[in-house]
Amino acid sequence: MANKKAPAAGWPVANGEYVVGNPESCVAVVTLGSHGLDQAAIDAGAAISGPCHTENLGIEKVVANYISNPNIRFMIIAGSEVQGHITGQCLKALYENGIGDDGGIIGAKGAIPFMENVGKEPVGRFQKQIVECVNLIDVEDKGKITEAIKNCISKDPGALEEDAMVVELEGGKKVAGEDSTTIKPTSPEMALLEARMRIISEKMNEAAMVAKFNSGYYNGKIQGIAIGLFLSILVFSLL
Repeated sequence: MANKKAPAAGWPVANGEYVVGNPESCVAVVTLGSHGLDQAAIDAGAAISGPCHTENLGIEKVVANYISNPNIRFMIIAGSEVQGHITGQCLKALYENGIGDDGGIIGAKGAIPFMENVGKEPVGRFQKQIVECVNLIDVEDKGKITEAIKNCISKDPGALEEDAMVVELEGGKKVAGEDSTTIKPTSPEMALLEARMRIISEKMNEAAMVAKFNSGYYNGKIQGIAIGLFLSILVFSLL
C-alpha cells in the first residue's frame, strides 16, 4: 500500500468553489470553466475537484491547496477552457515551465498570467510534487475523466517525502520565513478587459504591418515602372 501523510491542518487551505473527497487520494482535478463535473470526479476517487477561472489568483489557490497535501501526485486538467484567461494552458505551462523573476508564468498565453502571492519556492514544490499532468482540456465527458482518475490511482507512488507546505493567501504571507506581502487579486472582469485590450492592440499592430507592406509594395511598383520607362527611353535613344 502506498505511503500516506497527513495534509495541512484545515485542508484545503485556500477557499474556493470545489468539492473535497478522500484527502489520501493521489489525484486532484481542475475542471476549468465547466460545471457539474466535480462530484463525478470525487466519486471516481479524486481528493479535490473544482473549477479555476483566472490565470492568476485562481491558479495560486490551486497550487496552495495541492502543495498543502503531499498525497496529491497527479493533476488532471479537464473541462472547457476559459476564454480570454486561457487558464488551462496557463496552469499546464506553470507545471512545465515554472515562473520567471517577475512572477510571470513562462510560456503562458492568458491575459495576466502572474503569480503575485506564490513565489518560486512553492511553484518548485508544486512541480516536484506533481509527477504527471493529465491534459484533458475541453473534455467534459465524465467517463473519460473517471477513467483518467482511476488510471492515476493505479500508479499511486505514495505521498511526497516532504511535509505539507502552507501558502497563506488570505493572510497575505507567502510561506513561513518569507516577508509578508499585500494580496492584489485580479478580478475576472479586469482580466477579461485586459485580454480584450491586448487583442485589440495585436489587431492594430497587424493592420499597421499590412498597411506598411501595401505602402511599400505600391511605392516599389511606381518606382519599378519609372525605372522601366527610363530604361526604355534610354535604350530607344541609343538606337
